[in-house]
Amino acid sequence: MPRRIRLCPAGIPQHIVQRGNNRQACFASDNDIKAYAHWLYEASSMFGVQVHAWVFMTNHVHLLVTPMEAMATSKMMQTIGRQYVRYFNYTHQRSGTLWEGRYHSSLVQEETFLLGCQRYIELNPVRAGMVDDPANYRWSSYQVNALGVESKLLTPHPLYLQLGKTKPQRLSRYRELFQPHIDGELLIDIRYALNKGLVLGTDRFKAEVEELTGRRVHPMKRGRPRA
Repeated sequence: MPRRIRLCPAGIPQHIVQRGNNRQACFASDNDIKAYAHWLYEASSMFGVQVHAWVFMTNHVHLLVTPMEAMATSKMMQTIGRQYVRYFNYTHQRSGTLWEGRYHSSLVQEETFLLGCQRYIELNPVRAGMVDDPANYRWSSYQVNALGVESKLLTPHPLYLQLGKTKPQRLSRYRELFQPHIDGELLIDIRYALNKGLVLGTDRFKAEVEELTGRRVHPMKRGRPRA
């Protein structure tokens, strides 16, 4: 079966996950994470991709980004992948593949799902049982979006900026978003869209994406087609 062509139009946010091959570790030290983050910053700047959220876990990476040009995200991820694999294999005296094939991605509707997807990403360490509070995990954008830590990697999304007129207001209101748990239905929707390379959004938004790209983004109905 041929590879599914990626959906990567300009100006629409994307949720990306890149996993280690066979769920093996892709970060073995803090220096590894720092190296990946450095190349992420360089590649996102080079190809015009705004990075709104991230989390670097032991065996995978989540990103929420907006490409300013079509296919910019693919170029960014290809560049990071090549640079980081060379570094990782040399540093840890290994050879062969590191990533689990192609990265997964889904388009994200801004108004309805973007901040929910951002919460999903930054709560990964909590769901994994690594910390009780996302503020206690160093390698995510929560410390930037919720605590005000400075980072040249992050470009706040306009919806984030609308949380308050001042930085203290935005930080406070963003932290308030994390008080309720993400409901199970949203978790299922986020994971399904990501794994299938589809779209996280309303039916109207999916129709708009289909018209824009000429690609089907609604999941096909199961079962044999009627005669």
